[in-house]
Amino acid sequence: MRRLLPAAAVVAALALAVSACGGGNGGGNATSPTAAVSDPSKVSGEITWWDTTRPDSEGPTFQALIKEFEAKYPQVKVKYVNVPSDQAQGQFQTAAQAGAGAPDVIRSEVAWTSQFASLGYLQPLDGTRAVDDEADFLPGPLSSTEYNGKTYAVPQVTDTLALLYNRRLLKEAGHDEAPKTIAELKQTALDVKAKTGAEGLALNVDSYFLLPFIYGEGGDLLDVAGKKIVVNSPANVRAIQTVADLISSGAAPKPATTESYANAMTALKEGKAAMIYNGPWSLSEIYQGKEFKDKKNLGIAPVPAGSVKAGAPTGGWNLAIYAGSKNIPAAYEFVRFMTTVEAQAKIAKEISLLPTRTSAYANPDVQGNSDVVVFKPIMDTAVPRPWIPEGGQLFQPLLEGYQSLVGGKAAPADVLKKVDEQYRGIMKDWS
Repeated sequence: MRRLLPAAAVVAALALAVSACGGGNGGGNATSPTAAVSDPSKVSGEITWWDTTRPDSEGPTFQALIKEFEAKYPQVKVKYVNVPSDQAQGQFQTAAQAGAGAPDVIRSEVAWTSQFASLGYLQPLDGTRAVDDEADFLPGPLSSTEYNGKTYAVPQVTDTLALLYNRRLLKEAGHDEAPKTIAELKQTALDVKAKTGAEGLALNVDSYFLLPFIYGEGGDLLDVAGKKIVVNSPANVRAIQTVADLISSGAAPKPATTESYANAMTALKEGKAAMIYNGPWSLSEIYQGKEFKDKKNLGIAPVPAGSVKAGAPTGGWNLAIYAGSKNIPAAYEFVRFMTTVEAQAKIAKEISLLPTRTSAYANPDVQGNSDVVVFKPIMDTAVPRPWIPEGGQLFQPLLEGYQSLVGGKAAPADVLKKVDEQYRGIMKDWS
């Protein structure tokens, strides 16, 4: 998960009928989804892949993998299209609903997969060549690929949030270790500001980045088992108040309500801020900053604990196949190739994205990346998110609430009251 701001079109698309998909059983392709391929290298066709990685720091690794795939499958051509992660969800839904313009394969954020599947936009993958050794996948990422008992995607990478910090600035402020609690985070940030002139903590005004504060106070957005909306709770009020206090105290400068992700990253890379919350996807970009030419200056630690616990959300990306694709066999082979241990090891080695396969963590290339080694235990304690069709719609109301808080337009209790009202418009049969 990263930098995801669901568009208004996303909400509207949920009301579309499944029949609008245009080819829910694989379009005009005559090959059975479960048919074995006797010689995969003979599979032919052209497929389009929508990738959602950063084109500058992450894209080259994935394009290199495409070249490896095309060398192994010389009769398959992959058209690579990089789509910004904050636009891909809405663009895919629009194309799939129209029955034209959708890619054969999409890199789907974990929260989108069940939503796309519920609308009939994704090809079921159970028993197909796209899914290889399902038991090898980590349970958390694997669970995000399922909807109504069927598999609609294959986990590509997984992630969570951590506290990323500038070791030099913390040391100059008198701190040899990362803060372990919110109270320590606040004090460390204030010490950095007082003793170094840099800002302590740069906040990202994005709903995903609010979740560690919410989980830290024992809160959540939904009680899925009980079908209850629980966003407007005393625990969550404490969480939002914590964020407000970090800003009002000066521990974190008041962030802009837009472009805050880029601002926070720039501040960290240039040594203008000592700490941010971010995930493994950000590391390749951070190491391009002047402060981290020496990679050892970057510290990675679990997010600080609130009054109840330390908790960060589960994120990640799956590979899914459009149900209307005319090139299903080639798409199966591509998804299978891109989720092998070897592919995941290359991704982990070069850009520090976390594998979704258990066996990949024994690969020397994965073990040789210290960032992945540090992130893995943090990932193991990440809090699962609700893999429900409406999951992708939960972020926009929370984002708007966060923006109103930062803009001084609403107090924490009022923020959550408004979010609760919006959730009830989405989850109509929930209490």
